[in-house]
Amino acid sequence: MIVKCVVWDLDNTLLSGVYLESGAQPPRPDPALVAAAAQLRDRGIIHAIASRNPPEAAQYAARVTGLDFAAAECGWDRKSDAVRRIAADLGLSPDAVAFVDDDPYERAEVSFAVPEALVLSPEDMADAVGWPEFSPAVVTAEARRRGEMYAERRRREQEARTFAGSRDEFLRYCGTRVTIGRATGADVPRLHELSVRTHQFNTSGQPVAEPELRRLVGSAEHLVTTVRLSDRFGDDGLVGGCVTRAGPDGIWTVTLLMMSCRAMGRGVIEALLAWLAGTAARGGATALAVPCLVSPRNVPLRLALTEELLDLSEQAPLFGDGVGLDSLTGTLLLREVHRRFGVDVAAEDLNLDALATLATLATYITERAAAGPAPGS
Repeated sequence: MIVKCVVWDLDNTLLSGVYLESGAQPPRPDPALVAAAAQLRDRGIIHAIASRNPPEAAQYAARVTGLDFAAAECGWDRKSDAVRRIAADLGLSPDAVAFVDDDPYERAEVSFAVPEALVLSPEDMADAVGWPEFSPAVVTAEARRRGEMYAERRRREQEARTFAGSRDEFLRYCGTRVTIGRATGADVPRLHELSVRTHQFNTSGQPVAEPELRRLVGSAEHLVTTVRLSDRFGDDGLVGGCVTRAGPDGIWTVTLLMMSCRAMGRGVIEALLAWLAGTAARGGATALAVPCLVSPRNVPLRLALTEELLDLSEQAPLFGDGVGLDSLTGTLLLREVHRRFGVDVAAEDLNLDALATLATLATYITERAAAGPAPGS
């Protein structure tokens, strides 16, 4: 597993001393660790801070190290909680995170509470920069800008919190531009990187080698698509791609769909599915299928695909074959139904027949929404 983010402690780790005990002159950065962090940054690995200090310590560390920190958790609660919040805020799974701290107790606490994370001492980092976990096979232009793009993301989210309109209105306000087109040979390294790095938004769960991608780009039977994203905050570059095979039976099948987590929630998946459906229709397809591996890690993508209801009849079963929701995905779907329609399916004398198919769930939601709030709610 490639580490995507290193979460640093500050005191006696990234800084050569204790910030709150240093008086008027805060401690200088540790030159060896800053050099290691810069080396990892150039490989597309981002950095964050989890420190028992006031927020000013993170600002000071950013200034004296020259590093862009994608997130900073400064406070006095458990470091494991800070690591989990950072991962969630950045859209990363915990096994894509490394945590560095000089304190053996803090390392043990994070190891116990977040066992998926890679936990290291400062002394470990001298060797760790050469480990496979920190050595992606391909480093693209997008990867080198990853820290900068997360800074752009923070500015975008800050404005979103104060924006009075809807999500679609905010995307228009941002000047969101999604560019979809056929891939060329120059896109192959980035497409390969996406196939390796994407897990939450990947339908196949398997990396695709560059030679195979080059073959697919040149294949008459396949359509390899790229997705680029930009807005007034910055250019995210190539954030997604897919491979579609045109079958002799008139069914076009998306054998791979992958998307950077930075693109989600910004209208990109909707734009790509609409583009694919339109392209397939113009190509004479009678149906567009998007098979998706069912795994705990790609729940967000399966929810997005389910929401679009692409290539699903009203009688498609919600569980097992069909949409293929597992219990966790089903719970998240019902939570979204509650948020959007005000219908708490799980709490309203639930008849399990309501969850049999898409049609029965839609009917149940429509009837309950029309009836208004349940008595006593």
